[in-house]
Amino acid sequence: MKEQIDKADLCCSTQTPGLAPDYRKPGFKLCSYVDDFVKTKAGLVPVIKSKPGKDDLFSSFYVRCGIKRYQYAVAPGLYGIGKPDKNSEVLVTANFKLTFDHLRKELKDINAWILVLDTKGINVWCAASEGNFSTRELVKRIKASSLEKVVDHKRVIVPQLGATGVSARAVKKGAGFRVVYGPIRASDIPAFLQNNKKADKKMRQVTFNLYERLILTPVEIQIVLKPAAIIALILFILSGIGPGIFSFSGAWERGVLSFSALAAGIFSGAFVTPLLLPFIPSREFALKGIIAGSIFAILLLLLISSAVNGIAEVLALFLFSVAISSYLAMNFTGTTPFTSPSGVEKEMKRFIPLQLGALVISSGLWVYSAF
Repeated sequence: MKEQIDKADLCCSTQTPGLAPDYRKPGFKLCSYVDDFVKTKAGLVPVIKSKPGKDDLFSSFYVRCGIKRYQYAVAPGLYGIGKPDKNSEVLVTANFKLTFDHLRKELKDINAWILVLDTKGINVWCAASEGNFSTRELVKRIKASSLEKVVDHKRVIVPQLGATGVSARAVKKGAGFRVVYGPIRASDIPAFLQNNKKADKKMRQVTFNLYERLILTPVEIQIVLKPAAIIALILFILSGIGPGIFSFSGAWERGVLSFSALAAGIFSGAFVTPLLLPFIPSREFALKGIIAGSIFAILLLLLISSAVNGIAEVLALFLFSVAISSYLAMNFTGTTPFTSPSGVEKEMKRFIPLQLGALVISSGLWVYSAF
């Protein structure tokens, strides 16, 4: 028992577990999502809860905001849910806990095994493209968990979005298990299992609706906060440059204006553009950001028109805000199912020089407008 628990590191403990066979001994605490253990021919396997607790919900909220996102992982290995037995299906997933939680909450009243791969705390789709959700890792986990001793059948169900990283033929050759590619969404798994493990057209289609776009925006905004703080400091310094070499009052008065342009660019590029993605013209995300950024920059300039002096300041604020919006909108390409690596590369090569040029020109105009 000690070997089985230690090997997968499936429980939380303040000390190294001893040889005592009872996992409930003092100092040994179960992770909140582990309910019990089930005995198999391969040893004890933790049985997890299908309903996430309050701590899971709070943690998910933090991760959605980008807080400790890359530390939000569960231990790789074999888990059970419900009352699994030797005939239960084996569902493969990533060790990103948000993915893990999505899967288990859809398995209410289902008896199954969950084989968690070590994807370095990354979701299935991204991990597959980066080589972490892979044939090699799947074969390794099948062997490490002695899966052939746990189930009588020889098949594992792999999520469709992990198919780019997993070769069914290689898994069969390396571990003796047949790969069945499941649906895209965890919510379709119950219907998939009831349909004799066959996915219909809807289960194979990738969606990116309003809600799916909305829940990604907090991460996009959080990512830019630290760079934005540095940029804001630079803006206040530039805003203080003038006829008297440097003016603290000018730095504050003009700095507030430039900061408002920065905020408008972040809002339009990291929030509005993703939210209205299908409705903004153009296939290129950077151009979508330019369109949205231009609208919000004009609205901002109308709002602060009484505080802006001269055409140079107007152009400086406009170009700066639009460049920020365009860059952040383009940065969203890695989060969507609408782009390809080659398309993203081409777009970056085309628009990054334009964005940098707009920033340089706007900086020059901003300093010039103070004289």
